[in-house]
Amino acid sequence: MNAEITYLKNNKVYLCGTVHSEPKYSHELYGEGFYEFVLKVPRLSNQCDYIPVTVSERLMSGVNIENGATLALNGQFRSYNKMENLKSKLMLTVFVRDFTEPQEGQNPNTVELSGYICKEPVYRTTPFNREICDLLLAVNRAYNKSDYIPCIAWGRNARFVRDIEVGQKICVFGRIQSREYTKKLSETESEVRTAYELSVGRIVCGEQEEEN
Repeated sequence: MNAEITYLKNNKVYLCGTVHSEPKYSHELYGEGFYEFVLKVPRLSNQCDYIPVTVSERLMSGVNIENGATLALNGQFRSYNKMENLKSKLMLTVFVRDFTEPQEGQNPNTVELSGYICKEPVYRTTPFNREICDLLLAVNRAYNKSDYIPCIAWGRNARFVRDIEVGQKICVFGRIQSREYTKKLSETESEVRTAYELSVGRIVCGEQEEEN
């Protein structure tokens, strides 16, 4: 199989929502300009996730990306490191591969990732005895790069993955979620930040994902 096709299969995202912030210039790479905006994507619970999106200027022609416009896109969930206060911070974004027509009846937030556990899973329970397990998945990309995607599993999925060893290959299916949390900066200062992660709905171990 062509390597590029393999990398595309490793990391697939479909989003449909409304533009929450108009595109702002981000950076240039090999003469190609890239822009960032936020897409507001509804949940079944009537809440919404606010997901950062990165798009090439070459894909923006003829596409309405004004505030409030409805957009559907196919892309990949990617990570990159950004220096803040002399520290490297993992940033997450959906990289647009193409814009598409909204599909009626389709889940507006679907993700499929195939990668490798690169950090020991962290299992815990909430004060209400809800089981949670945090994972960090390394998803290979072309040119010997990888994306490092935080994932969170719940309930029986959390129990299933808590003992998975580092280096194990898994395939996860779920949705991108955003959540706010308060970061304590000092004894007197704190700020509200937003975290992004893949909320796991289904997990397949090893090579079995090729059957899906």
